[in-house]
Amino acid sequence: MRLDLDLLRYKDQLRIRREDGKRFIFDPVRKKWLVLQPEEMVRQLVLCYLLEERGYRKTRLSMERGLQVNTLQRRFDLLAYDAQVAPFLLIECKAPQVKIGPAVFEQAAWYNTQLQVPYLMVTNGMDTYCCAMDYDQRKFNFLEAIPEGC
Repeated sequence: MRLDLDLLRYKDQLRIRREDGKRFIFDPVRKKWLVLQPEEMVRQLVLCYLLEERGYRKTRLSMERGLQVNTLQRRFDLLAYDAQVAPFLLIECKAPQVKIGPAVFEQAAWYNTQLQVPYLMVTNGMDTYCCAMDYDQRKFNFLEAIPEGC
């Protein structure tokens, strides 16, 4: 089930600057300026949505952190933690031109083999899907909304 988030309504909240012909965006979680790439724009819009609409706290969010899956070093896009600081929601962000299809879900699921989050989300800013993981039944259920922060 595709979610209708309208992430572009948060674009005015983003801090963007131009320097030496390059555009940068400020990440309030990592507290630094980053080169503005399409995927980073999506990541920052999702962050605004989580903070403004779903009640997530900046202190319980990690952005682009390392993760070891089997013997490979990878980086997840965004990970939210619950009140007990356990992984809660793993989010894989893609640039708007990247179609959300099986390969994107497989990438997120592969990262999740280490984290075992209750909720998994994938988005390219226009198409967003979120599911609840059922590890006992080895399946997932698409949700009508992103879970609220805890």
